[in-house]
Amino acid sequence: MTAPRRLRLGAFMRPVSIHTAAWRYPGAFPDANFNLQHLVRFARSLEAARFDAFFMADHQAVLNMPIQALKRSATTTSFDPLTLLPALAMVTERLGLIATASTTYNEPWHVARKFASLDHISGGRAGWNVVTSGNPHEAMNFGRDEHWEHAARYRRAHEFIDVVKGLWDSWADDAFIRDVESGVYFDPEKMHVLGHKGEHFSVRGPLNVARPVQGWPVIVQAGSSEDGRQLAAETAEVIFAAGGPIGDARAFYADVKARTAAAGRDPDHLLVLPGAFVVVGDSEEEAREKRARLDAGVHDDSAIASLSIALGTDASLFDPDAPLPQDIPETNASKSGRERAIAIARRENLTVRQLAQRLGGYAGAAMVGTPKRIADEMQEWLETGACDGFNIMFPYLPGGLDDFVTKVVPELQRRGLHRTEYEGATLRENLGLPRPSNRFFPRA
Repeated sequence: MTAPRRLRLGAFMRPVSIHTAAWRYPGAFPDANFNLQHLVRFARSLEAARFDAFFMADHQAVLNMPIQALKRSATTTSFDPLTLLPALAMVTERLGLIATASTTYNEPWHVARKFASLDHISGGRAGWNVVTSGNPHEAMNFGRDEHWEHAARYRRAHEFIDVVKGLWDSWADDAFIRDVESGVYFDPEKMHVLGHKGEHFSVRGPLNVARPVQGWPVIVQAGSSEDGRQLAAETAEVIFAAGGPIGDARAFYADVKARTAAAGRDPDHLLVLPGAFVVVGDSEEEAREKRARLDAGVHDDSAIASLSIALGTDASLFDPDAPLPQDIPETNASKSGRERAIAIARRENLTVRQLAQRLGGYAGAAMVGTPKRIADEMQEWLETGACDGFNIMFPYLPGGLDDFVTKVVPELQRRGLHRTEYEGATLRENLGLPRPSNRFFPRA
């Protein structure tokens, strides 16, 4: 008999909860996003539960919402991921450490150097979440009056990723011989000068960091648009997918796996991890009460602002008690986010007000129930071709995280769906991903 497939589990930890009202929940840490000791505690709990990775989303601007809504958001302040994760690397041993870095408002050199450093500091546990930036206010922090057009952002991203990988391959794995007797520190024959000149970038190289422990940090991507799916199929190794009905998830899974094969890659080397917002109760009623209490903390200001962000247009201009208008204009922000919001409204026949309230808390895939019920749902998703695992979103901290690791994880382990020990020392080993060869110094 073959062993059952196991779930890959990431933890969405920036913000520490995706729910707008998480910081207001009774017993929650209001400062959890910006308190190092809390974050250390969370990372250690995740490692004890044998999670694959601690994942930090990031934005390079405060969220573009009206001040009356913004003042209610706990995400206005947070540590820079590539400053925090090296600190967490020093208090963990096996937990993967994944950070977001934009290809739109960074340079390849910066990203290559920082992630190579994190990979060495952590002993091979780094991952780079590639984003093209959906917040138009980021442009204004980088000398631009207008955001890059959606398709242009993705063209730039393709070249950006290729340059970063080329910089990571600047050195052969055995380039640094450090021969004390001869006084030779590295073998010049094992250093490659990239010399890249393309549409968007001109980068000489070589990188002034040795090749990462993993060859390359694990490449992660989170877009669900047509451009995003294609970018993931061609370049990514993990895709953090949007949640939703399981039928939609199966269709997305089949689509990106097929695209991966068409790109000449092994589909098993692209892991699909939908986001899953998990509320655990000792009974179904208790779990529903927790979710209701959480949603009750969402202020109307936050609700309408969240809908505006999702749609890329000012939703306060709509009739709150009417259905969503049919003629919502296209947006240059996140196309997949806009499409998900519209789909929810159409599928559930929601008014603008109802849709705003849903989005103001959290409108993605949610699993609300007992540990057994949640394990049943996760097993169904895994075994029916909807995912390879989940990126878990905790409803509030620390209680929501503690509930998951002490109640759901043991149930998954009992079923053989989650590891009891890590498979290896690196993130790639634990995810079952191969170490990439060096394009300039392939092994004999």
